[in-house]
Amino acid sequence: MDLRMMAFDSPLFSVLQHLHDAGDDSDKSVSGPSRTYARDAKAMAATAADVMEYPNSYAFVIDMPGLKSGDIKVQVEDDNVLVISGERRRQEEEKEGAAKYVRMERRVGKFMRKFVLPENANTDKISAVCRDGVLTVTVEKLPPPEPKKPKTIEVKIA
Repeated sequence: MDLRMMAFDSPLFSVLQHLHDAGDDSDKSVSGPSRTYARDAKAMAATAADVMEYPNSYAFVIDMPGLKSGDIKVQVEDDNVLVISGERRRQEEEKEGAAKYVRMERRVGKFMRKFVLPENANTDKISAVCRDGVLTVTVEKLPPPEPKKPKTIEVKIA
């Protein structure tokens, strides 16, 4: 669409025309976030978590009502990113003449949370337990490094 044909010849309209035309020709990967990114961001925003620090460990607590252990995945990416993800599915009714949903309020779909672990987290000692619909992921801490002892240098008399 050329706005100049409709007697819009001002510089503002030519800039708008240029932006409009550039939007049609541009690569979609540059113009906005990908579909995967938007889906992951939505899944992360909808998953609430509590993070606690204990003297010897970190605990990540997330509500997971109605999920089985096969529906939950706990992983470590890039050696220091804890990823908790999964999917909550709607129960399918197979009977003919079964009840219809009047209201659907419980959230279904994918969920995910990512946590950057501190340097003293021991990624080899991670445990996950789901009890009564609450997932608790425990990450043990590495023991503190030994303090360096001062080096004593003998003074010689010359």
